[in-house]
Amino acid sequence: MENNTATETPGQGTVNPPASDSHRQPPAVHPVDEVLPVGRTVLAGIQHVAAMYAGVVAPPIIIAAALRFDLAQSAFLVGACLFTAGLATLLQTLGPWKFGARLPFVNGVSFATVTPMTAILAGHGGRGGLPVIYGATIVSGLVCVVAAPWFCRFVKYFPPIVSGSVITLIGVSLLPVAVGWVRSTAADTDRVPGKNLALAGFTLAVILALRRLTRGFLQQVAILVGLLVGTLAAIPMGMAHFSGLAHEAVFGFPTPFHFGAPRFDAAAIVSMLVVMLVCMTESTADMIALGEVVDRPSDETVIARGLRADGLGSALSAVFNGFMCSAFAQNIGLVALTRMRSRFIVAFGGVVLVALGVMPILSGAVALIPQPVLGGAGLVLFGTVAVAGVKMLGTADLGKDSNLLIAATALGLGIIPVVGGNIYAGLPSWLTTILGSGISTGCVAAVVLNLLFHHIAPRRHPEP
Repeated sequence: MENNTATETPGQGTVNPPASDSHRQPPAVHPVDEVLPVGRTVLAGIQHVAAMYAGVVAPPIIIAAALRFDLAQSAFLVGACLFTAGLATLLQTLGPWKFGARLPFVNGVSFATVTPMTAILAGHGGRGGLPVIYGATIVSGLVCVVAAPWFCRFVKYFPPIVSGSVITLIGVSLLPVAVGWVRSTAADTDRVPGKNLALAGFTLAVILALRRLTRGFLQQVAILVGLLVGTLAAIPMGMAHFSGLAHEAVFGFPTPFHFGAPRFDAAAIVSMLVVMLVCMTESTADMIALGEVVDRPSDETVIARGLRADGLGSALSAVFNGFMCSAFAQNIGLVALTRMRSRFIVAFGGVVLVALGVMPILSGAVALIPQPVLGGAGLVLFGTVAVAGVKMLGTADLGKDSNLLIAATALGLGIIPVVGGNIYAGLPSWLTTILGSGISTGCVAAVVLNLLFHHIAPRRHPEP
């Protein structure tokens, strides 16, 4: 009987044969594709929803106020945006076929749409403008799906000096949102109530204490715990009220085309295409940033898949009465802060968003979190995004004059809308849409300057 376990080699002793394929160790699963225990996934997914909830509901609330909707109509519009944000997030994280970046990538209603949508409503008699918005959003979404393979090739024009500048601007541009949450109901000319500042500061202190004094999973869900503790602290201060839940319906599905069949207006389509271009630029920067955070760099294929999901998610959103969907940068900060990189955590967050959209009573429960509490947590989240951009800038050679000028100019132009208020209010609306976003302005400036300094060689005259 033959012995196949070892062979004798003269002068070398016993040599074991190579292991068969059946005994090889399976390749390690990347943290992005790791399936975590159910308890961790549920809590971390809820934490992602809590971090982005206010950002999702703000645009529909603004539009509902512009249309003077009653409470039921406003709730329907908010629920529709939550539902479609969940669909878009599931599309990004699970990545069926050629759609979705398959990263812990959260999608929701883009703030960039608010200004052009308000203008469209004003030009079409208020509520009659909603079908026009939905028609333009459907067209813009489908254009994004078709253009994604070409647009993603611009990734080579996003070296660290460009992407670092844009990521820094993402964090800096979001900080005023956190400040607005802290200010809450106070008018711009009024003093911020002391209890708002106290509640935001308390929430921030709880998060920092948990991050510093605890270990393991409790440290990772510090944001969620901080939001819960902050909300409980708001009850005796009279800033959290539970009575409104008694009047909320348990179930309500967002009926497709609830406000009428979509209408296709050329001017509205052009306006929303400009917004879609801005959203694609921001999503590209966000995917690059998220790729760095989770140690899986976003190449052209990943970006193309992500942009297709943005486009399809936006088109589906219009069908179910939502608005244009794009990346949510604050959740990138949450991934960086917690180091929980599994895309299935965010996918569960997408499920929660869908549930919130079809169950108004759950949506109302999440809405109980006072805005100052969100503001205290937002300072950490958005600041983390800005620091990630600064870290990336540190990998660029800022000793070169060209890189220094690119970063300085992009950051300068990008911060103008943050600190300058309505400085561009006198310009045409389509130009205000672009310049009014510090992220898009800084991104365009960084890309163009990088092309001029590093890709377009100056014409040299021949030596005499």
